[in-house]
Amino acid sequence: MPKVQQNGSSGSGRGRRARGARVSTSLAEINVVPLVDVMLVLLIIFMVAAPMMTQGMAVNLPKAVKANAVNGQPIYITVPASFAKDRVVQIGNDEIRIDILEERVKQALLERTDKSLFVRGDGSVAYRDIVYVFDRLRAAGVEKVGLITVPAGTK
Repeated sequence: MPKVQQNGSSGSGRGRRARGARVSTSLAEINVVPLVDVMLVLLIIFMVAAPMMTQGMAVNLPKAVKANAVNGQPIYITVPASFAKDRVVQIGNDEIRIDILEERVKQALLERTDKSLFVRGDGSVAYRDIVYVFDRLRAAGVEKVGLITVPAGTK
């Protein structure tokens, strides 16, 4: 709100150079329009950049002639081609070491009635590595393990 300041000259009469009451604005007011503009620009930048940041492991799935469709909200365990070297798998979008796979799977299956999940293994992963992951999943209490493949006609 504007403040009214009295003129510094004393006396009741107005002289030639005397001015009336001076009005000035308070410096305590904050202009939020530039702040809102900057926040909207940042919001747009993050909305455009967020889909580009989500990236999973590159997996070359084997092909199958007959495959059934997946129902519900499945949990995917991805075994990449580099599994033999680094012993890292992926649950959903989280990369984890095979040592903590059992605990993470137990946590993921706590509130689910369907104790099944799906394994996506790269075509170049050795069979013994896939069986090792299956054994770790069975130890975690998984009842059904499905293998994900690509239909034969697709690339």
